[in-house]
Amino acid sequence: MPVYMVDRSLPGISMDQLAAAQKAAIETSQRFTKEGKPVRYIRTTFVPGEAHCMCLFEAQNSETVKQVNEAARLPFNRIIEAMDLTPKT
Repeated sequence: MPVYMVDRSLPGISMDQLAAAQKAAIETSQRFTKEGKPVRYIRTTFVPGEAHCMCLFEAQNSETVKQVNEAARLPFNRIIEAMDLTPKT
């Protein structure tokens, strides 16, 4: 399944707010999957000095990833197909 990166700018976000956003992304992805729209939250990378956040999702298409983020009320700048090169352990 393709991987998509959700690119976010989150100026002024606290670590508690970031954790809540991650939880919302995970829970909303799980709900969509149960409803027949498979999507899996993979991980988030946050760059505090730039308030830049990148979240990876696995889904059939970018539209599903967009719907998940909108349903979770998470702001984003763009959603683009990406490659997750994390080595398997």
